[in-house]
Amino acid sequence: MRRRVLVGAGLGIAGVAAPARAQHHGAHHGANIPAEQMSALRGPNPQALTPEQLAQRVVDSPAPAGPPGRWVSRAPLPLPRSEMAWATSWNGRMHVIGGYATGQVDKPYHHVYDPDADRWTAAAPLPRGANHVGVVADAGRIYALGGFTEQNRAADNLAFVYIVAEDKWERIAPMPRPRAAGAVAAVEGKIYHIGGATDPAAERASIAWNEVYDPQADRWSLRRPLPAARDHAGVAVWEGRIHVVGGRFNTFENNTGLHHVYDPASDTWRLRAPIPTPRSGHGMVLLRGRMWCFGGEERLYDARNRPIDRVIGSLESYDPATDSWQSHAPMPTPRHGLGAALVGEWISVAGGGPIVGGGIQTAVHEAFTPG
Repeated sequence: MRRRVLVGAGLGIAGVAAPARAQHHGAHHGANIPAEQMSALRGPNPQALTPEQLAQRVVDSPAPAGPPGRWVSRAPLPLPRSEMAWATSWNGRMHVIGGYATGQVDKPYHHVYDPDADRWTAAAPLPRGANHVGVVADAGRIYALGGFTEQNRAADNLAFVYIVAEDKWERIAPMPRPRAAGAVAAVEGKIYHIGGATDPAAERASIAWNEVYDPQADRWSLRRPLPAARDHAGVAVWEGRIHVVGGRFNTFENNTGLHHVYDPASDTWRLRAPIPTPRSGHGMVLLRGRMWCFGGEERLYDARNRPIDRVIGSLESYDPATDSWQSHAPMPTPRHGLGAALVGEWISVAGGGPIVGGGIQTAVHEAFTPG
C-alpha cells in the first residue's frame, strides 16, 4: 500500500515558499472551502467540510521533486459543479461542459472562462444534459462525445460539435457504441475517443475501445483498442501521439498508473513510464513540453478491510523526451472530477469534488504556472 500524508497547512493559495519535496510531511488539512462554493448532490448544502472529510486530502508523491511552480486563486465557477469529464480550451478561453450541479446529474451547463477579465460567462448549453462527457477542441470547434445520463451510469452514444464563433451546437454522427468517461484527443483534424465505461448500467464497466471521428466525412471508424481497458484517465497529445495516463478498472478502488501511448499513423500502442501516483478522475494538460496531472480520487483498504478514501492533491508532470516524472507544488484544494485546461501560460483547474464520490460539488477555481 502506498504511503499517504495529509496536505500541509502552510500551503497558501498563492503558492509555496519552499521547493516541493517527494514526500510532504505533516498532518494538516489545508483551508476549508467557503460554503458559497459548495453544494450537495443530495440533502442540505454543507457549510464546511467535516474533519473526516478534510482528512481525505493527500498530497505526497514518490516522484523526484521538480521546480514547485506557483498556484493562484481565480474567479470561482458561477455555481458548484463536478464530474464534467475534464474541460477544454480554445482561443485562450476555457470551456466546462455538463456534469453534476444543482442537485442533479444530467445538466447541460456550459461555462466559459476569460482569463483577461477573470470572469465566467454562460455559453449555449449542451443539447442534452449529461455527466462525464468527453470533450476536445480543434479548429474552432469543441466536440462533446457521449456521457452518462444517470449518476455515473446509463451511457449514450450522442455526439455534438460546438461552433465557437457562432455560439451554437450541432449534432454529428453518433458514436458506434455508447460510452462515457473516455479520453478524447484531436490529431491532424481527426477526433479520437479512447477507453471509458459503458452499459448495462447495473454492470457499468471499463472498456478499451478506440474509435476515430472524421469531421469531413461525418463518420466513425475503429482503431486498435487500448491495451488495458479503463476509464477516468488523463489524456494529452505530444508530437502527434496520444498519451493515456492512469485511470481506473471499473471503480476508484482499482486505480492504475499505466501509461500507454498511441501512434495514429501506425495504429500501435506502446508502454511508457507509469504515473508515480496511480489516480483516476484527474486532469491532464500539456504545457511547455510537459504533461501535468492534477487531482483524482481513490479508495484503499486497511488490514481490517475498512475503506480509506483519498482525494489526491499531488501534482506530477511527465517529460516525454526523457520518459520521466517529477513532483511539484500540490493543489491548494485537492479535488477530482474537475475541469483542467490550458489558458495562456496557466493551467486552470475548476470545479470538482472535494470528497470521494459525487456527493459534493465545488466552484473552486485555482490556476497553476510552472513559473
